[in-house]
Amino acid sequence: MNTLAQAQPAASPLGTFERYLSLWVLGAILAGIALGLVAPGVVGVMAGFEYASVNLVVAVLIWAMIFPMMVGVDFSSIRDIGRKPKGLVITLVVNWLIKPFTMAALAVLFFDYLYAGLMSETDADQYIAGLILLGAAPCTAMVFVWSQLTRGDPAYTLVQVSVNDLIMIVAFAPIVALLLGVTDIVVPWETLLLSVGLYVVVPLAAGAAVRRRVVASHNGDESAVDAFTARLKPWSIVGLLATVVLLFAFQAEIIIGNPLLIVLIAIPIVIQSYGIFALAYAAAWAWKLPHSIAAPCAMIGTSNFFELAVAVAIGLFGLSSGAALATVVGVLVEVPVMLSLVAYANRTSDRFPAA
Repeated sequence: MNTLAQAQPAASPLGTFERYLSLWVLGAILAGIALGLVAPGVVGVMAGFEYASVNLVVAVLIWAMIFPMMVGVDFSSIRDIGRKPKGLVITLVVNWLIKPFTMAALAVLFFDYLYAGLMSETDADQYIAGLILLGAAPCTAMVFVWSQLTRGDPAYTLVQVSVNDLIMIVAFAPIVALLLGVTDIVVPWETLLLSVGLYVVVPLAAGAAVRRRVVASHNGDESAVDAFTARLKPWSIVGLLATVVLLFAFQAEIIIGNPLLIVLIAIPIVIQSYGIFALAYAAAWAWKLPHSIAAPCAMIGTSNFFELAVAVAIGLFGLSSGAALATVVGVLVEVPVMLSLVAYANRTSDRFPAA
C-alpha cells in the first residue's frame, strides 16, 4: 500500500480507497471464501506455486503492495534524527521493547487459557504465531495516512519510519524467533531469514535505488517521487485485495465451519491496539511533545506492517495456516480501530503544547 501519496485536500487526507478500506477488505474476504468453496481446484493450483517455502503468487502480490511505500522512504532524513529526539525515543521503545512482548502475552493468554477447549492446541499455536508476527512488525506505510489525518509533522513521521525500517532489518527476525521459541513453536530459521530478506531488505534496497534514479532524472526534485509512487498506487491496491482473496480462499472451509473464529482472533488485536496507543500517547503527553509529533508517534506503534506479517506467516507456516489467517485478520481490524484513535487524537489535541 502506497501511503506516501500525492498531496490531497486538507479536508480529505484519505482517498476513496483508504476511507473505505475495511469495506474493500470485507468484500475481498467474502470473495475469497466464495472462491475457496466454489473452485477449490483452482486454489490448490495456486497453492502449489512454491519455491523454498515461499509461495510465488503471494510473493508477487506482497511486492506489489509494499514496493511503492519502500520507494517513498527517504533514508537521508535520518540526518535530522537529533532535531527532536523525544518522539523517536518513545516510538522505538514502544515498537521494539514493549509491543512485540505484550502482543505475545495477550496471544498466549487468550489462545492457551481463555479460549482453551474452543480449538485444538495445534490451531491455538498457529494463531499465537500469527499474532506474534503482527506485534513484531511496526507500521511503515499506513502511518503516513494517520499522520495526515492528525495533522502530524510529515518530515518527523518520515524520520520515524526510516529508522524503524533500518531496525527492522536486524531486529525483526531475532524478536520473532525469541517469542516463538518462548511459546514452544519451532522456528525454521532459514525460512524466517529468507522472508526478512525477501520482504524487507531487498525491497528497501530496490526502493532506495529507484528513488535515487527518479530524483536524479528530475534534476533533484524530490516531489517527483510522490508522482511516481502515485502511478504505482493501483498496483498496491490490487496486491492487497488479491492477497486477502487468496488467504481467505485457502481458509474457506475452516472459516465456514467456525465463523466466530475471526472474532476470537480480533479480540486480542483490538485490546493490543488500544493499549499500545494509550501507552505511547500518554508518554508523549507526559514528555510535553507537541501534538504534531505526539499523534504520529502513538500511531506508528499502534498500527502494523501487516504486509510483512502476512508474508512471513505464509513462508513459515504455509498459505492455509492459522498463522496466515491471524495476520490477515489484522488488516480487517486495523482500519476501523485506527480511525477511532485518529478521532480521539484530534479531539484531545488542545491538551498538548503548540508546535
